[in-house]
Amino acid sequence: MALKKILIVDDSPTHLSALRDAVSGSGAKILSASSGSEAVALTKNEKPDLIFMDIIMDDMDGYNACRDITRDEETKDIPVIFVSTKDQRADHMWAEKQGARKLITKPFTKEQIAEQINLYR
Repeated sequence: MALKKILIVDDSPTHLSALRDAVSGSGAKILSASSGSEAVALTKNEKPDLIFMDIIMDDMDGYNACRDITRDEETKDIPVIFVSTKDQRADHMWAEKQGARKLITKPFTKEQIAEQINLYR
């Protein structure tokens, strides 16, 4: 399966830019959102093939957004990868319980992002 669209979500313009840079070589169209609620709406409208999302955001955090996405019949199969500063064992377990496929810790490397992109190609 070719990745046609990747959604990146972070409320920090700096982290959003770093994520955009990390996924730019994928050949996919890059969509971006700066909140969980914006991510949920974009996911429903655009149906991205993969989502990289921060956890700690104002408005709606990544956990709630992930739950909305993975429990919706139309979007439940879209992989959500958290990219966050949260890195305790409990954070990884909670991320999985919310429906995320993985949690990558910030600061991330381009290789970590590329590994996930290649996993879902």
